[in-house]
Amino acid sequence: MVDLSTFDYTLIILFFSITLFIGIWVSKKSGKNSGEFFLSGRSMPWWLLGLSMVATTFSTDTPNLVTDIVRTSGVSGNWSWWAFLITGLLTVFVYAKLWRKSNVKTDLEFYELRYGGKPAKFLRKFRAIYLGIIFNVITMSAVTLAAIKIGGIMLGLEPWETVISAGLITVVFSALGGFKGVVYTDFVLFFVAMGGAIGAAYYLVNIPEVGGIEALMANENVVNKLSILPDFSDTNALITLLIIPLAVQWWSSWYPGAEPGGGGYIAQRMLAAKDENHAIGATLFFNIMHYALRPWPWILVALASLVVFPDIASIQEAFPNIAEDKLGHDLAYSAMLTKLPSGLLGLVLASLIAAYMSTISTQLNWGSSYIVFDFYKEQINPEASEKRLVAVGRISTVVLMVFSALLALLLQNAFQLFSLLLVFGAGTGLIFILRWFWWRINAWSEITAMFASGIVSLVFAIPSVDTFLFDASTGVFPGWAKFLLVVFITSAVWIISTFITKPESKEVLQSFYKKTQPGGPGWTKVIDDAKADGVEIVDSKEGWSVPSGIIAMLIGCTLIYSAMFATGYWIYGDYNLALTLTVTAVISAFLLIKMWKKIKAIIL
Repeated sequence: MVDLSTFDYTLIILFFSITLFIGIWVSKKSGKNSGEFFLSGRSMPWWLLGLSMVATTFSTDTPNLVTDIVRTSGVSGNWSWWAFLITGLLTVFVYAKLWRKSNVKTDLEFYELRYGGKPAKFLRKFRAIYLGIIFNVITMSAVTLAAIKIGGIMLGLEPWETVISAGLITVVFSALGGFKGVVYTDFVLFFVAMGGAIGAAYYLVNIPEVGGIEALMANENVVNKLSILPDFSDTNALITLLIIPLAVQWWSSWYPGAEPGGGGYIAQRMLAAKDENHAIGATLFFNIMHYALRPWPWILVALASLVVFPDIASIQEAFPNIAEDKLGHDLAYSAMLTKLPSGLLGLVLASLIAAYMSTISTQLNWGSSYIVFDFYKEQINPEASEKRLVAVGRISTVVLMVFSALLALLLQNAFQLFSLLLVFGAGTGLIFILRWFWWRINAWSEITAMFASGIVSLVFAIPSVDTFLFDASTGVFPGWAKFLLVVFITSAVWIISTFITKPESKEVLQSFYKKTQPGGPGWTKVIDDAKADGVEIVDSKEGWSVPSGIIAMLIGCTLIYSAMFATGYWIYGDYNLALTLTVTAVISAFLLIKMWKKIKAIIL
């Protein structure tokens, strides 16, 4: 446990006061109607939405997750989430404009725009519960679990004390301020969180136990963890850490914040943008900041922790008050923070509180929007007044917070949940990519994929089945094949379902095309049928931007990966490689600007 000075407490209290003031300040306008409460009247600029996306994904559990990965699998283990950059940039250059054109209030409302009849209504209703409550609560519980560990190590708090103190202010300003309050506070939270992360990394690398960056790089506990790419001679590591994430995971898995084709709270922010350009600008800014700027402060602290706390036993010895069921490598991040001096300690604690509040407030507002628009208004009270919708939104915000807090008390580590969510959504991602560009995808495709993925994941989680199929010494398949099998089985099920069920009606398909203008050969039949019926659904002024968007995505990946890895090699002291990657990033940025001008000329 650390001793906080008066200055530390002042910083934390000041931060709390600012966030509460923002929530109260915007509460009157946010409560005016549901459009203001959940989308801020669709008037947000790209830079504010982009910062909000970054702040939201800067959650309390993320440093813990990265620390867990680095300590167990090395820096290269981060490819399990770095691969999602491909998904993110496809959203930027292909899907952002489509989401904004759809003009829906939530991404689940999309279902009744793209599909028709009872299956579409069921899908929207079920996903509102499945994502808005179940997945949302699981995600928030992971963030709250991280807060529990930080509170336990740094402040000596019991889990329930952390849950109440961390959640109370967050749920108050989320319920009062709505989406506008979330986005405005995210602006403040981003700078506090980044300042704390960078300050902590700089100080902790230079404490006497670590001895500075050169000593850290040469430490025997760290040397074999530094590689940005996995060991190519280790087939299992290569397949698990690099090949599967880059070849399969990015397009096949649904994961909060990195949904193939866009979705979730990323879609909510695109829908709140002023126009298509602001939606695209916000998501591009988010991906650059999320991947190129943020990982290294966390990675450096994780590497330093291997010097100070080389194993879990050393963490347990230093913090004997931590319950056995909460012990894990992810605790090392919080353990390192106990070594910070007064002032910086207050800033870092405020930054961790900021990260927690940003993520939780976004998840609460996003999940509540599903409950209000996609469940309550659609299924229970279609005639509900705007005042009633806002009231339901505020009540559901509180209920979601309570459920997530209770689940957090039962969990052990962040990577446990990350892996669960990846596998549980495996195989569904391809539908979210194709449904915009292939007319034959129908509501039954998504329904069967959703259930198949969940059922197969649960079956594989049964200990006897898991041992029989994936045991390292006796299993039928290697351990890394579990994810691929879930993807293959789920994909096979939904593809078969697509072809044995009826396609959506011409009216639904033509209406969807006319509103969103997705373009491409996958809609040729629908366009031809419309022409035969004398209906014009193609906007002749707008070209098909997807080929240029894919090229821009590839250039963008080169830019961001080059910038991220250049930063790493500058830190490592490998200046020749760092300089080469920096030049590559600059050239990629120049090419991306040229390609963006071409895309704008097509879509505007």
